[in-house]
Amino acid sequence: MKIGYYAGNVLTLTDDCAKLKPTFFASVPRLYNRIYGRVMAGIKAATGVKGWLVNKAISAKLENYHNHQGVHHSIYDKIVFKKFKDILGGNVRLMITGSAPISGEVLDFLKICFCSDILEGYGMTETSAASCLMFEHDPDSGIVGGPL
Repeated sequence: MKIGYYAGNVLTLTDDCAKLKPTFFASVPRLYNRIYGRVMAGIKAATGVKGWLVNKAISAKLENYHNHQGVHHSIYDKIVFKKFKDILGGNVRLMITGSAPISGEVLDFLKICFCSDILEGYGMTETSAASCLMFEHDPDSGIVGGPL
């Protein structure tokens, strides 16, 4: 496994990710919220057929996700979500978050947006960091999972 570090400027984090092409992305809710804001700004700027297609794709994937059908869609992933995945380099397979709560709406959207599970965890320094972590493919949001 290779480890990459961002250049130190939170505002250019997604540029760094595009260059590093991580397969595993660990971050805090504050940065996930920033990424969510950037993606949502792009979605709101889309108009006409493009805007309609993006909104239809998001609705379809969220519905599939909440019906326990996963974060992938055979068509929309190729024509819509590939562009979103490229924001983080296009290779992310697993994401993790901790240190503070994250909105379930943001978490669910980012899962379908990047076609990747985002595991939420909880821990303390006194317990050697992670104490609880969600299971992969768990469609529930707002929980930190079972004890490790």
